[in-house]
Amino acid sequence: MTKSRFEALQSDVTECRLCPRLVRWRERVALEKRAAYREETYWGRPVPAFGDPDASVLVVGLAPAAHGANRTGRMFTGDRSGDWLFRALHRAGFANRPDAVSAGDGLVLDDVLITATVRCAPPANKPTTTERDTCRRWLEAELDLLDHIRVIVVLGSIAYAQTLRVLAARGVTVPRPRPRFGHGVEIPLGNVAAVSRAAGVGGLTLLCSYHPSQQNTFTGTLTEEMFDAVWTRARALAD
Repeated sequence: MTKSRFEALQSDVTECRLCPRLVRWRERVALEKRAAYREETYWGRPVPAFGDPDASVLVVGLAPAAHGANRTGRMFTGDRSGDWLFRALHRAGFANRPDAVSAGDGLVLDDVLITATVRCAPPANKPTTTERDTCRRWLEAELDLLDHIRVIVVLGSIAYAQTLRVLAARGVTVPRPRPRFGHGVEIPLGNVAAVSRAAGVGGLTLLCSYHPSQQNTFTGTLTEEMFDAVWTRARALAD
């Protein structure tokens, strides 16, 4: 894939205004701000994918956080979930540093691309079904460009369900009955040539992880050991 095609797609993502409720919310948050960030200029737009366009590992999250990616303009950057994610990616050798503070902090991902099912911050972190389905066009367009994906890591049950919908619509063979979501669940997928030339040769695997939200990390539902195991497995499958 040429980098210019990927960049052009992400530019289109940032201009999207198809969901009125999300547009109103993301822009309201960007104006009202959180007190701790009152001197900052919020991004307040749809958030593009971040990472390596030639990656073997695709990470699919839910949506930008109101005062995280909606503020910084970069996936999982500037919030507690991102702190967990980038520490884990760094330990697994996918990131050059263990933290993500701002879009200009020098963070570089190697062989990983991070995207989301919904690109605008939703109220209460809960997009509607219509918003989710409207936004799936961007994930579909990314899959059209990603030639080397062999592993898809989904963060949370909503990302899991939506990713399987998108893959099934593209002709990927999804097991029936659909496996129940759970941390560490691993699903080999069949008939994957429409997703990635690399996957068509070596197979495509879906890996499930609990989302590194504060609700999960503060309660011990997700531990760093559990999270590291997912990225260690993703690395082994990608290699």
